[in-house]
Amino acid sequence: MFKIKLEGGRTMEVPEKTYWHTSSHIMAQAIKRLYPEIKLAIGPSIDNGFYYDFDTDKPFTPEMLAEIEEEMKKIIKEDYPLERFVLPRKEALELMKDEPYKQELINDLPEDEEISFYKQGEFTDLCAGPHLPSTGKVKAIKLLTSSGAYWRGDEKNKMLQRIYGISFPKASELEEYLYMIEEAKKRDHRKLGKELELFFFDETAPGMAYWMPKGFTLMNTLIEFWRKEHQKRGYQEFSGPQLNSSSLWKTSGHWDHYKEDMFVLTDIDGNEQALKPMNCPNSIKIYQTKLRSYKDLPLRFNDVDVIHRNEKSGQLNGLFRVRMFRQDDSHNYITDEQIGSEIKDIVEIIKYLYSIFGLEYKLTLSTRPESDYLGDIETWDKAEAALREVLDELCGEGQYQINEGDGAFYGPKIDIKMKDCLGREWQMGTIQLDFQLPQRFNLSYIDKDGNKKTPIMVHRALFGSFDRFIGIITEHYAGAFPTWLAPVQVKILPISVHHHDYAKEINEKFLEAGLKVELDLREEKIGYKIREAQLQKIPYMIILGDKEKEANAVGVRSRKDGDIGQMSIDEFIAKIKKEIEEYK
Repeated sequence: MFKIKLEGGRTMEVPEKTYWHTSSHIMAQAIKRLYPEIKLAIGPSIDNGFYYDFDTDKPFTPEMLAEIEEEMKKIIKEDYPLERFVLPRKEALELMKDEPYKQELINDLPEDEEISFYKQGEFTDLCAGPHLPSTGKVKAIKLLTSSGAYWRGDEKNKMLQRIYGISFPKASELEEYLYMIEEAKKRDHRKLGKELELFFFDETAPGMAYWMPKGFTLMNTLIEFWRKEHQKRGYQEFSGPQLNSSSLWKTSGHWDHYKEDMFVLTDIDGNEQALKPMNCPNSIKIYQTKLRSYKDLPLRFNDVDVIHRNEKSGQLNGLFRVRMFRQDDSHNYITDEQIGSEIKDIVEIIKYLYSIFGLEYKLTLSTRPESDYLGDIETWDKAEAALREVLDELCGEGQYQINEGDGAFYGPKIDIKMKDCLGREWQMGTIQLDFQLPQRFNLSYIDKDGNKKTPIMVHRALFGSFDRFIGIITEHYAGAFPTWLAPVQVKILPISVHHHDYAKEINEKFLEAGLKVELDLREEKIGYKIREAQLQKIPYMIILGDKEKEANAVGVRSRKDGDIGQMSIDEFIAKIKKEIEEYK
């Protein structure tokens, strides 16, 4: 919430989105003053600021953005009241006769829908609101970037020009936000991915990362850590086919509810197939391999298979939105009585995993979609009540956010929202309670009375996906990964060719100790090698010269503390191993 000042020294709290939505109207008014021929599309608030889409043949230049921003400041100073009014459809269309996109929006409204407008000075816009009392309540404003955007997000529609902006009640808040933006640019995982030789993207495979050796080492380190933690907790890992017959996806319901997001193809025999966009049906096939008893439950099948989703090209965003990724997945089969305990156990894993990375998180409840869902409302109500009961106990009654209508098509879910070191919030993992798929696949177990019952299925991913999580922690750590996770933990830097044999001996000892080590035998100056290792954000550098060779020791330089000095080989190995163990 933002606090704004009113007449008489009073203050009023308004939601950020109300503040930012009013700012988008101010931007549209400025555009129409400066470029009256430009047509208006839509201008909503978003999670961090606002944007407005405009129909113009020429992209907005930085000079134009500066001009628009100055005009916005004039409108703010003029302090126009925002006045709401409604019109019948015919009069609304007449008012917007020169704005084709607004007319399209009006025509798409239901017949009984109220058609409202907001007026500020000479400018009027179609809008449901709400808004600030006047334009003068916006204090600090900045236009950030411009880009192309399809009308209504559909690639078949015309490409419009979008301007993003941000505003705050105080100049200091704007300065802090702009600092965060600049810091985020430095930490951009796509930039760091190339610089640190972790991963890259290429036009030959849109939305699918090429993982370089260091990046794949990082991926495997994360997977092995995840795998060991799950083995301790009774999870059993499996792997399933990448390609499944359409019949499997029709039974699961994905064919009807998710087909447009799947890669569908026909095999040589003319059979319809699809690359799997999720692992749940494959997990179900594992469950079906034998008769299950109540004594087997909870039964937890986890996997790290690659999955594919046919995301639109305009929505791809580095590792954050991809078409191919590894899900940190599990599907747990439980009884009614085990719902609470199983979800609490999952939350305990979340607490541990996120604490390792120093990440803050919160749990939110997502409920039944308004339409396009499986099963009956009574079952949904039962599932939602079970999740509410768990969240009430874990978070306190009413002390968590509810996202109405944002559940999966087969069940409600608890979503994990994480904050990074810059205060940005990310949608991470999810815990989904599913009564539907076990019924659709006729899953059963034998209860203690010898009767057949249908298990409940818990879908859960804790990182969200390994790929996306690596993108997030790359930015969180600015590429300086903790020693246990770093793809190269130690880089050995001999001062000259005369120290190469000793460097090779040290390399062998470090490898035997299980360290991730890189040996640099290039005939370059030691200062150059050190600077390069620092740019690669390697936790430790080992400098080897005559003194180290004679003492059968190593010169240690830390990424964090600089030159540490000389140590024995065993002493350094013990130091780095202790650091790794303490971290985890």
